[in-house]
Amino acid sequence: MSNYANTTVVAWRNDLAIFLEWCLSRQLNHPQELTKPIIESYQRYLFYYRKKSGQTMSFGRQRSLLFVVKKWLGWLAKNNHILYNPASELELPRQIKCQLPDVLTVNEVEQVMAQCDLTDPLGVRDRAILETFYSTGIRRLELVNLCVYDISADNQVLMVRQGKGKKDRVVPIGERALAWIETYLNEVRCQLVTRHQEMTLFLNYQGDKLAPETLTDHVRNYIRQAGIKKSGSCHLFRHTMATTMLENGADVRFIQEMLGHACLSTTQRYTHVSIRQLKEIHRATHPSAKIDQAKNTE
Repeated sequence: MSNYANTTVVAWRNDLAIFLEWCLSRQLNHPQELTKPIIESYQRYLFYYRKKSGQTMSFGRQRSLLFVVKKWLGWLAKNNHILYNPASELELPRQIKCQLPDVLTVNEVEQVMAQCDLTDPLGVRDRAILETFYSTGIRRLELVNLCVYDISADNQVLMVRQGKGKKDRVVPIGERALAWIETYLNEVRCQLVTRHQEMTLFLNYQGDKLAPETLTDHVRNYIRQAGIKKSGSCHLFRHTMATTMLENGADVRFIQEMLGHACLSTTQRYTHVSIRQLKEIHRATHPSAKIDQAKNTE
């Protein structure tokens, strides 16, 4: 068995459902009917697809959808459900390795934080959630799965259990985030919890664990309310945490440990984001960086 995480299996199933729906709409009801030209037609469909906003589908998303189809057909061929894999020679879209993520400035982070209604218990909860994202850079699912006992205020650390790749890790968490978590625990969680044995840290209004999609919607709404038009939601705080620490002198290997990246190359994308700081230094120190400076030297 490949022992893939449940979240990976669910994501692949959903991606494969998109392909199967596309097939059914074209009266393709059996895997034996699939050919290389049909798979290539699906690839073109993804390439020309337009979202409601009019935007095209990213190459990364196209790659993910095609990868699942290729893997599924390969499994069917291996287990003799079809004679061959019609997608075996399909070339997947190349990933753009240096695609830079959006990050928030310090002022933008504070603007987003200020959108939480602190007169509402759920607003206090959301402030604690945003502070935790910003301080630790943990993933959305990792935050959803946090338990009360995963936070150690005395040691100023947070325990991520069974993160991506089913790996545990310990992450430092700042005093401000801990203060908001303490406020949430003392004033809000006791109002939300409905079962004595419930250990999940952040709860919804029914006393249950937050759904990842719901959390994404909450965070995205706060970003929009702040008037910030950068793309992303929960992961935007992850990018911001990593970039901010790098720009302030943190070693990239320390950032790798915090983010839970298996490969350093994944973390090194954030060194490209730090070009903002490099550009500022260049403008301030290079004689040809500004037109006025260059003219004065003539």
